[in-house]
Amino acid sequence: MAEIDARLREDVNVLGTLLGDTFRAERGAEFLDKIERIRKGAKAARRGSAEGAQQLAQTLDALADEELLPVARAFNQFLNLANIAEQYHRVRRRRADEPQPFEERVLGELLERLQAAGHTPAELARQVAALDIELVLTAHPTEVARRTLIQKYDDIAAGLAARDHDDLSPRERDQVRQQLCRLLAEVWHTDEIRRSKPTPVDEAKWGFAVIQHSLWRAVPAFLRGVDDLLQGCCGTRLPLHAAPVRFASWMGGDRDGNPNVTAQVSAEVLLQARRVAAELHLEDVERLITDLSMHRASPALREQVGDAPEPYRALLRQLRRRLLITRDWLAAALREPGLAPPAGVLHDNDELIAPLLLCHDSLRACGMATIADGALLDSLRRAHTFGLCLVRLDIRQDAARHVATLDEITRYLGLGAYAEWDEAQRLAFLERELDNPRPLLPAHYRPTPDTAEVLATCRVAAQAPRAALGSYVISMAGAPSDVLAVQLLLKEAGLQRPLRVVPLFETLDDLERAGAAVDALLALPGYRARLDGPQEVMIGYSDSAKDAGTLAAAWAQYRAQEALVEVCARRGVELLLFHGRGGTVGRGGGPAHAAILSQPPGSVAGRFRVTEQGEMIRFKFGLPGVAEQNLNLYLAAVLEATLLPPPAPTPEWRALMERLAGDGLQAYRGVVRGEADFVDYFRQATPEQELGRLPLGSRPARRRSGGIESLRAIPWIFAWTQMRLMLPAWLGWETALAQAVARGEAQLLHDMRARWPFFRARIDMLEMVLVKADGGIARLYDERLVDAALQPLGQRLRDLLSQAVAEVLRLTGQAELLGNNPELRESISVRDTYLDPLHLLQVELLARSRKLAEHVDGQLERALLVSVAGIAAGLRNTG
Repeated sequence: MAEIDARLREDVNVLGTLLGDTFRAERGAEFLDKIERIRKGAKAARRGSAEGAQQLAQTLDALADEELLPVARAFNQFLNLANIAEQYHRVRRRRADEPQPFEERVLGELLERLQAAGHTPAELARQVAALDIELVLTAHPTEVARRTLIQKYDDIAAGLAARDHDDLSPRERDQVRQQLCRLLAEVWHTDEIRRSKPTPVDEAKWGFAVIQHSLWRAVPAFLRGVDDLLQGCCGTRLPLHAAPVRFASWMGGDRDGNPNVTAQVSAEVLLQARRVAAELHLEDVERLITDLSMHRASPALREQVGDAPEPYRALLRQLRRRLLITRDWLAAALREPGLAPPAGVLHDNDELIAPLLLCHDSLRACGMATIADGALLDSLRRAHTFGLCLVRLDIRQDAARHVATLDEITRYLGLGAYAEWDEAQRLAFLERELDNPRPLLPAHYRPTPDTAEVLATCRVAAQAPRAALGSYVISMAGAPSDVLAVQLLLKEAGLQRPLRVVPLFETLDDLERAGAAVDALLALPGYRARLDGPQEVMIGYSDSAKDAGTLAAAWAQYRAQEALVEVCARRGVELLLFHGRGGTVGRGGGPAHAAILSQPPGSVAGRFRVTEQGEMIRFKFGLPGVAEQNLNLYLAAVLEATLLPPPAPTPEWRALMERLAGDGLQAYRGVVRGEADFVDYFRQATPEQELGRLPLGSRPARRRSGGIESLRAIPWIFAWTQMRLMLPAWLGWETALAQAVARGEAQLLHDMRARWPFFRARIDMLEMVLVKADGGIARLYDERLVDAALQPLGQRLRDLLSQAVAEVLRLTGQAELLGNNPELRESISVRDTYLDPLHLLQVELLARSRKLAEHVDGQLERALLVSVAGIAAGLRNTG
């Protein structure tokens, strides 16, 4: 077994010891002794010790009711601290003899490979500068940690960095230790579970906090690194205006099935984003005023400020005044919606950039390039990346809401029932009205509340600054009329500029029809005339996987992208694919670098848009150093997929994938839809029902009442993850791979894994999730929570899990999962010492909670929710 790096192990031990000291200070030595007995029993049990398992069970069984919550909290925090240490370890100071991490060398090595492949330095520099990567931060309810704790966790990481020096004096080392002690005490004495669900505005503020505390620093540092690499290998600098990675958000804009996201909420979030941007740029300008005390200036700058003795400060004070006016107006507008902006408010990003650029040009012209390329250059990079609006807000709404709105309108106007028209009738009406200069609705029209809300959302989009909005995404889109319907409603709201209206294809059937639907859309002359820029299409991963299983869904997503690439090429339109990926394998998640390189050839052509969801935002972008690494991975992967695209599948690979997908679909649906007792088993064996009480996000857990089909993809995954069966991520693969081997196709499977990045990435993700799955833990849930009549189904599912593991091992030729990556395997398995007690506690808490039904007391409820949060932290994904 691989050893965890000694420095990482030391950090984990230090944090664990200090946390133990905190326990002792509050609850005494006896409590700490119990925690240690539980931990050691879990560790011994994992190594196969019957005595350890017995000690673990006895110690947990002997806990008094009032001890359940603090014990759950203790193991929850152990796991959070392990995450902090591991995350910091990725960016810690390296010794001279240590290799540079892959994330930090990936771009430089790629540029060398691209030059060796014949790409000229000038071409590479142009391509990098033109990259258009947008990471869309979403508030899917998977982030279980409170914002106040996240800040403390970041401070703990800073404490680990402060002690990561060999030359610290004893006094300095003691000061760091005392600071860590205080932080851990603050964490321990802070509730880890929110008392109430966050509002959509709260979620948006959480997203803004990630930018404030991490990305604001990470982006210019990342771009400085790109600039250095381009100078070194291409002899060219990254243009000042280049922003190859930008950010958008669904927080406060995603109203699909979330009645809490209203037009008023979206308007407020747009203002909040601009207010945060103004404050951040203001801090930058204040610092620049302090720094830029020079007196030599170019004639262009002198023309702006006259004979001021400190011309840079004079110009920047003008910008500071306007930023103050902008910030104060935005703060007032949040209190008084509709407040008109006063003179001096910054409206256009060029108004922010122009004075900064003038200072930069002047400094370089006057021989002060070193000063120009310091903090001023960082401020310019931020201005181009984040602008005055910080992030672009997407609007998302279900296609059915637009149909209902137009149905009400056409009935009111006496034109008939839009909802009952066929596609041809709808298109005829929509195209006619889109070309008609008159308004569709009279001023005295009074819509129903649902229709009024849709129309109000469109007015918010129409009134927002162009730079503040990203795309209008249509869930469950299936026909060209779904796109034109939104365009008409936006026109009616007064939108005078282009806004990308994006069909989202989510289910298996939708993905099958995606190419034909977009082809029909692009065939409409009026639509083509209105199209400004690329045709954006969103591919849904979560719902397609829930509908068909990850195997069939992955192949459907691949083929849909191939079809869309062909359609747009034939129609002479640029394509921008928007990938709606989740944090887990069951929702299309996994390592982003490998995922991008496994896309169909031609589907990543310098453009890439993808969601970053829930807790993955914090894990990937919560610390500036980690954020830099992940931005490097994204840029390198998109550049490589553009210039060195993967091979297209051979006819033999494609035919086998069709068979695998068909077998996987049949096996998946045979269980999820075909087992009469499946829903009852799911609800008894997992904490699915209790998750509705967990104040994770602003969204309801269900779109509507009903069975599995009504459940959102996130709680569907979350529930199976909690009891470690991980079923949605692997179900179907075990049957499909076994049947392929039975047909004599084992060698073809090996060839596909060796030579086709798409298939290799799927197997790698499958292997990773199977390491986290644990049939033994799942059995504990069955034995305590599931009716005897349903337990044979649980055993069958665990047998299928074992079969999935066996098939993956047969394909990879390994003796154990992740045998070729022992460090990752050990990183995952070492957490079981802390996870096992939480699982056992959760099983007991679920049993007690269900027995009490309506009369669950607060302590029991909170202990249950803490166990959920701890398991989520330990597995590093929730949904």
